[in-house]
Amino acid sequence: MEANSSYLWDAELRAGNAGTWDGSIEMLETCFAKVPPDIRELRARADAGFGLNPVFDALESRPAQYAVVARMMRSLQRLLPGLDYAPVSRDWEMADFEHRPHSWSRARRFVVARQFLAGDEKQPTLFALGRYVYRAGVTNLSLTPLGVWHFYDARAALEPRIRELLEDYALRKIPTRSFEANALFLEIIRLAYNLVTVFQRLCLQEPWQRLTLSKLRYKLFLLPAELTRPQNRPVLRSRESSMLQSLANDIQRRIKKLRPLIS
Repeated sequence: MEANSSYLWDAELRAGNAGTWDGSIEMLETCFAKVPPDIRELRARADAGFGLNPVFDALESRPAQYAVVARMMRSLQRLLPGLDYAPVSRDWEMADFEHRPHSWSRARRFVVARQFLAGDEKQPTLFALGRYVYRAGVTNLSLTPLGVWHFYDARAALEPRIRELLEDYALRKIPTRSFEANALFLEIIRLAYNLVTVFQRLCLQEPWQRLTLSKLRYKLFLLPAELTRPQNRPVLRSRESSMLQSLANDIQRRIKKLRPLIS
């Protein structure tokens, strides 16, 4: 997903027994192929499913800047306790270092954050070692360790979009027992999501561009109306609304300014 526009660049249905990083390289290639030619800088955020050497090689060949969650390999685990950490907040301290795991093409910069666990406190989503929990990432950004984590944490904006796809676009409901049909279903959902997103970006005012599909349905698409039959001719009469009329006029004005797509 492209962070600024929220366009869903690529999605892939995978078999239930697929490895966590299967298809990562192919998905990156598809996404890079969609980069407009006038874009000169690329920055990527990704979870640990992309934290492998072939992915980093592919990102660096662009070149692209990145912050990717590190896989907690044993060689990395052994280094964590002996790093020179500096406090960055009341609870967290951070360090960075160069490391080349086995089979990697070269050494890369790792950024590590750790938090001391008091008593029986636990954070099961983080890696625990001794009395600390750790977060680690791989990056080629020239930011401070804290700057890298601020950059990566902006990936959280993706989570509401994932929930929207699952709930509002029915992605959670796999319709058939055929893998190919379900993969096509996913592509239809991606098309529908991007069409709605394009409509928001190009035809709606800025406050409406952040609304989810369910909110758009409620505020814009689902309008109260009554089907009447004057002179036995069906007529759909909607409720008069100065706000909706003004919005409709603004949408039409924006649409008229758009240039047709060139095939």
